[in-house]
Amino acid sequence: MNSQQDVIYGLMSKLDEALDNGFPFGNLTIVKKHVVADILDKLYAALPDEIKEARALLRRKDELQYEAQQRAEKIVADAQAEANRLLSESDLLRAVQREAEKIKEQVIAECDEIKRKSYEDAETLRNQAIDEAYRTKDGASVYAEQVLAGLEQNLNQLQEIVKNGQLQLERRRVETDGQISGNYVNQRAEFAKDFRMN
Repeated sequence: MNSQQDVIYGLMSKLDEALDNGFPFGNLTIVKKHVVADILDKLYAALPDEIKEARALLRRKDELQYEAQQRAEKIVADAQAEANRLLSESDLLRAVQREAEKIKEQVIAECDEIKRKSYEDAETLRNQAIDEAYRTKDGASVYAEQVLAGLEQNLNQLQEIVKNGQLQLERRRVETDGQISGNYVNQRAEFAKDFRMN
């Protein structure tokens, strides 16, 4: 038996002494509350680190839920088996079993609450992502409409410029029909400079 088990067994013996030194009252025994509470506090402090680690793990997110529940159940089962071996069917063993069952129920309830909260958080994030996607889509549509409207306006202006240029060329062609071909060629080069695009 290791030192930790010695401490626990010694505290259990003190609890037995407290029961023996209590005041009989029919089928019951009255004991001083502070004596029993002090022994229980020391018992909780002397519990193996594995039990403390298991309870701490249960406060984490749902990815550890199954593992923590399995470890807690194994620790409870091991504690019950050890208590059965040491104390058989005594009243204290039944009290420990009841406490272990209560802890197990609390662990299961905590795991269920963690799972429920995780589902709620995931649903909230999903809804936020959908909202953001809709906002992005709407913004992209508005931007595309603005760009297309700008392009349409620019195309209309360019079309107007092209039409004006064609009319101007036609007028000049008519005006220069009577001139000699050399002058006509020079005028065409000069007119082309007026409509050159940068």
